[in-house]
Amino acid sequence: MPIPIPITLDNEKPEKEYAFNHGKLLDLTPEAITKVQEFITKNKDKIGEKRFRVYVEGGGCSGHQYGFTFDNPKDDDNIITCGSIDVLVSEETLPFLKGSIVDYVEDSSGSGYIVKNPLSTGECSCGVSFSV
Repeated sequence: MPIPIPITLDNEKPEKEYAFNHGKLLDLTPEAITKVQEFITKNKDKIGEKRFRVYVEGGGCSGHQYGFTFDNPKDDDNIITCGSIDVLVSEETLPFLKGSIVDYVEDSSGSGYIVKNPLSTGECSCGVSFSV
């Protein structure tokens, strides 16, 4: 009877490190900027002049959750330039996101935008919601 050999996956990436000393209200990684640009290019007719919005709303098991959409600027918005992308963050949302980094990740569990938030005091196990 053959003895099973343990399987190791050499393609597993080490955990990415994020530098929160970027000096912005919010920043996007190059990967996030690329994905936003690709989305805009593919959907230019639908998006028009709208900009990428990052927001926080109540919900999830930890109290707050992140959201992403395309929207027109409102009077209380901060417009943050990240590479070639203008990001909208409302004054109401800013206290929950200040100093955060938005990244786009692809791994064995899926792909999507994530927020690395230095203000977060806890996250749910799935990473969708957080507390401050």
